[in-house]
Amino acid sequence: MGVTLKDVAERAGVSRAAVSRTFTPGASVSAKTRAKVTQAATELGYSPNMLARSLTTRRTELIGLVSNNFHNPVFLQIFDLFTRALQEQGLRPLLVNLTDEVDPAQSIRLLRQYSVDGVIIASSHLPADFALAFHQAGIPVVHAFGRATRAPDVHVVGIDNHRAGEMAAETLIARGYRRIGFMGGPQTASTTQDRWAGFRAAAAAHGGVTATASFAAAYSFEAGRAEMLNLLHNTPAEAYFCGDDVLSIGALSAARDAGLVVPDDLGIIGLNDMDMAGWALVHLTTIHQPFPEIIRAAVAMIIASIKAPDRLPEARIYPCRITERGTLRPLP
Repeated sequence: MGVTLKDVAERAGVSRAAVSRTFTPGASVSAKTRAKVTQAATELGYSPNMLARSLTTRRTELIGLVSNNFHNPVFLQIFDLFTRALQEQGLRPLLVNLTDEVDPAQSIRLLRQYSVDGVIIASSHLPADFALAFHQAGIPVVHAFGRATRAPDVHVVGIDNHRAGEMAAETLIARGYRRIGFMGGPQTASTTQDRWAGFRAAAAAHGGVTATASFAAAYSFEAGRAEMLNLLHNTPAEAYFCGDDVLSIGALSAARDAGLVVPDDLGIIGLNDMDMAGWALVHLTTIHQPFPEIIRAAVAMIIASIKAPDRLPEARIYPCRITERGTLRPLP
């Protein structure tokens, strides 16, 4: 049998209610009693039963962490940051794989079975109405890496993807590229649409620059490689903005297999600045997305939403910057 709350109470010489209050966040207990209970618990090796406590507090402290692109290695980095950030706040992440899921009602039913206190949707290409469905069901929700608007329907935290597209085009143009291309992910994804719109607008603002667009089937290495191979069979651009680092790495693989030297024959810039982008064999010039700041904000927003479910939705947008490596020719 494990050590029980009763055992701790007897060792500390206090009531079981005092032990319960000691391990309940926000509960009133004197410093003297807390010290006695904590010492007794340490001596006995006691850990509070989280499920039992949830019956009292009516909170499970479970946060659904939802995504739908487990094929993209950047999400290993994102999930690592998210799970640590949640655990540091005394919350427990419940990871949910929604790959190929399009019906939010099924996801809501699943997460309600676990009585989650809130949901963080960590996806840049689930539609906005997916997050809205959770909000309408009365579940606190934050859409991390979502599409920001002036009047969001749910809490959103991420980057300005339109501005990221502009930054990519301006970076290519500053290096003397005049035939530039955008290689995005799925054409229906809002991130793809916004990044292409920004890229196209920045190119149009410079005379003598032409911009073309193509779209990979998914945000994956295989899709990026396949799309770049298709482009190289025709008349490719001088340089490409790939709307995601993993697409860029697929494009690099295709270019090198075609006998091209990057950046001498073809320039490539990505987006995210995932850990893999800095590997020596990749060395990708990319747009840095501030994952730690976005994730800390998302966790803070879900906590605030749980405490005040009626607070108005807000959007928090974080700036990006260029990370210079070796896949673009240098500035003239």
